[in-house]
Amino acid sequence: MTITDTHSTTPARQATAKTVLMCRPDFFTVSYRINPWMNPEDPTDTNLAVKQWQTLYDTYIELGFDVHLIDPIDGLPDMVYAANGGFVIDGKAYGALFTYDERKAEGPAYMEWFGAHGFEVADPKNINEGEGDFLLVGDNILAGMGFRTSVESHTELAEISGRNVVSLNLINPSFYHVDTAIAKLDETNIAYLGSAFDEPSLEKLRALYPDAILATEEDAAVLGLNSYSDGYNVVIAARAKDFERQLKERGYNPIGVDLSELLLGGGGVKCCTLELRR
Repeated sequence: MTITDTHSTTPARQATAKTVLMCRPDFFTVSYRINPWMNPEDPTDTNLAVKQWQTLYDTYIELGFDVHLIDPIDGLPDMVYAANGGFVIDGKAYGALFTYDERKAEGPAYMEWFGAHGFEVADPKNINEGEGDFLLVGDNILAGMGFRTSVESHTELAEISGRNVVSLNLINPSFYHVDTAIAKLDETNIAYLGSAFDEPSLEKLRALYPDAILATEEDAAVLGLNSYSDGYNVVIAARAKDFERQLKERGYNPIGVDLSELLLGGGGVKCCTLELRR
């Protein structure tokens, strides 16, 4: 189906090459509860999680992404959510320091990988959960706080990165990381869920992105905003149908994938994807 025609004013979108880090969910399960999505009493299917994750991996390969893998570690079921492992910019890797004890060992594992692969590792002094709460949009880093990442880490990251950090306060426990409530589409455009933020944070977002896509509660509830874009192709939750429609109207190419099993742990497309920026 044609997205635009010769009379359309929709801007032409440009895909850019991406390098990302992922982790196979070989040990994925839900054995504890640290967010509203997790219900340890409900069964999980590790094989299905691996199969769905493989579809996401294959999608990235088909898009021409350079995909690196970190080995999963038995006993760290949430390690599949690679985005939380750190924040990488200009060859520097700011490590993660997790809020909950169940995930603390992931921080050193990811920092070891960064160091072994030529990144300058910055050991964190403050609680943060990596790209889960840090989204680079142009020269701004949209930084979440309120549930998993401390505001002190925002200052720390600003010093390390030399970028402007915009602090945003999350208020809905179901959207505990900023990447569950904001989707970066390219270096100037985002989509977000208004009800996930307090009013001062919304004022910042409206001022910076007056033309942002406003997501529906229904799409956010399947982590539709937890997506990953190369500037043209936007990989999203397959069930986020209105978000898909809005993306097409704006000239993007949405690609739906089913990560419903990984959603049981509170993660989606972006959670499984850590961008590596040299």
